[in-house]
Amino acid sequence: MDTISESQKITLPVTGMSCAACAVSVESMLKSTNGVADAGVNYANQSVQIDYDPGIVNLQSLDNVLQGIGYGLIVQDDEEEAAAEQEQIQHAYYEKLKKSTIWTALLTVPIVVIGMFFMDESGSTFPFGNYIMMALTIPVLAVFGRNFFTNAWKQARHKKANMDTLVALSTGTAFLFSSFNTLYPEFWHARGLHPHVYFEAAAVIVFFILLGKLMEERAKSNTSDALKKLIGLQPKTVRVYRNKTELEIAVKDVLLHDEIIIRSGEKIPVDGKVISGSSLVDESLMTGEPLLAGKKAGDAVFAGTVNQNGSFTFIAEKIGKQTVLAQIIKTVQEAQGSKAPVQRLVDKIAGIFVPVVIAIAVLTFAAWLFFGGENAVTHALLAAVSVLVIACPCALGLATPTAIMVGVGKGAENNMLIKDAESLEKAYKVDAVVLDKTGTLTEGRPKVTDWNWAIGTEQQSMHLAAVRALEARSEHPLAQAVTQYIEEKTQVKVQDFRSATGNGIQGIVKDVRYVIGTASYLENEGITLDPELEKQAAKLASEAKTVIAVAAGNRQIALVAIADKLKATSQEAVAKLRKQGIAVYMLTGDNAQTAAAVAKEAGIQAYEAEVKPNDKMEFVAKLQSQGKTVAMVGDGINDSQALAQADVSIAMGKGSDIAMDVAKMTLITSDLLALPKALNLSRKTVITIRQNLFWAFIYNLIGIPIAAGILYPFNGFLLDPMIAGAAMALSSVSVVMNSLRLKSLKL
Repeated sequence: MDTISESQKITLPVTGMSCAACAVSVESMLKSTNGVADAGVNYANQSVQIDYDPGIVNLQSLDNVLQGIGYGLIVQDDEEEAAAEQEQIQHAYYEKLKKSTIWTALLTVPIVVIGMFFMDESGSTFPFGNYIMMALTIPVLAVFGRNFFTNAWKQARHKKANMDTLVALSTGTAFLFSSFNTLYPEFWHARGLHPHVYFEAAAVIVFFILLGKLMEERAKSNTSDALKKLIGLQPKTVRVYRNKTELEIAVKDVLLHDEIIIRSGEKIPVDGKVISGSSLVDESLMTGEPLLAGKKAGDAVFAGTVNQNGSFTFIAEKIGKQTVLAQIIKTVQEAQGSKAPVQRLVDKIAGIFVPVVIAIAVLTFAAWLFFGGENAVTHALLAAVSVLVIACPCALGLATPTAIMVGVGKGAENNMLIKDAESLEKAYKVDAVVLDKTGTLTEGRPKVTDWNWAIGTEQQSMHLAAVRALEARSEHPLAQAVTQYIEEKTQVKVQDFRSATGNGIQGIVKDVRYVIGTASYLENEGITLDPELEKQAAKLASEAKTVIAVAAGNRQIALVAIADKLKATSQEAVAKLRKQGIAVYMLTGDNAQTAAAVAKEAGIQAYEAEVKPNDKMEFVAKLQSQGKTVAMVGDGINDSQALAQADVSIAMGKGSDIAMDVAKMTLITSDLLALPKALNLSRKTVITIRQNLFWAFIYNLIGIPIAAGILYPFNGFLLDPMIAGAAMALSSVSVVMNSLRLKSLKL
């Protein structure tokens, strides 16, 4: 019987890419390979995400496919080793690029001096000037610029083209034409023409492109600073107790349940639980809170946080890729590598860009030959070479991914974990924000403030034990407040426990049925409400307190009021959202009076009370049906449906795992002010992307016609290929530098 293997997704570093068209080539080659379901290349961070079937194709064979067109994959089992190898390759490439640029500059200077200052209509006035320029240009093209030609050839063999194709065609044409004119000048003399040479154009083009790539590589390395900082939070070694002996080992060798020793000033290597000792730990990475967190036996500690003073021993509970820090790093990596919707259009344009440019260059050459008059050949050559040089698609390819990388990194530095580029791009459109109350607007640490009885004191102790036993079995956050309020004196057995999500719980203790929950829940269960307690309930609810009714048998015996304090910054956060023109809504399972009080205190005008998890989802869908782009912010399991429904889903970092899994953004801090900051970051990132795309498109839209000679009939201007090369280099660098401005953005 044949076995069906499941497809796998993996992100791998790519080597050898030099422009956006390269990324398109890599993507198309992988997609056309049998066994690959999908592939997405990110040129900015030099990686590819591959969805493939390991039963049909392996990663090594995919690497071999790319090697055939001049690229490659870094295939490593260990992601850290792969990242380190990629960084090493990029550093070596940068150093080689720097040396090539310096040597090209040294060789180009004398070529330019001879070509610009020792030339007249009859040719070079410098002794053997043309031969010297040819001799100096050969190493520029054959040694320091040879990658342009080898890569162009590899592409051509597979009927593909990229930036290297443009450079190779332009510089190669200029060199061959100039070499012919140097070696056989009589060919033109016999026709009454002067044999012009353009060695300086070929050399300067290579120099400017190398210089541009050098600046681009340097600037691109800065876009991943945030990720490097996160990775740098992981210590390399750690001390552990094994077999009653203290050992220093590499962090990657830590095993589950190892006892790890942490001293003052050290970084915590993995997630775990303190078993002895005490200290203060800087957890601002995880919480965004500036105050140090006290740690004692039984408390959780997290990788990447820093021990301040004191020492302790903890037991490892999550290691390697399971730690919270590792998950954050993975999320940031995937988000920086993901594609924004606008990038898909850009990729399509980049894929056809180079062939179109070559066609334009050919047409330009033909048009000048036909209409060029006396200097037709010279002008045709200059114009065609200029078109090939100026039309580099690099700026187009860098426009979106560099802005996304910097934006995601900026978010990570400001306690915003953004899972993909699409959510970052979409968040700027948000015009409605739906906020959960508990844990989002409020502190999420409810406490019992009032306990009113309708029975005598002699019976209260027995009922308290029963209520505590029932609430201990509930997963509702308010249940914990009740169990913390009631001292555990005697344990009692609960039978027939039942929970009605968002309404209440019930069960039998010592043959007595207890019902705990909302007043409406008790009434639906046939319970008679106490009139005096109902009056007290109304008063307590008006004070923004959640009121829970307690019944034993068929009558209400008590009333419990629980308050969850509004976060200090919630009011300011709501005000900032409204100032941005965003409608703010609050949803809560609490009663209408409590909801009204909290909404008033927070400055929210629109709210819904006593909503169930499904109601939250329907409310979001209702807003969407009105044409609104909705962001849902929540922290609990009961918010997960609404988070999944929303256009942009945002989880509070101290919330449930399900909420954070569903959400596309997570605010690591409990400070709600991070929400308007996140939406502002999205807006600024989208503006930057649009600016980049505008300049990339307008550059080519204006540059190519000028290079082709459209101004020549009007003012005699014909763009020099050297200037075209400089402009091309500047366009790529300007796009990256514009993206880097996001790093200094004040959110």
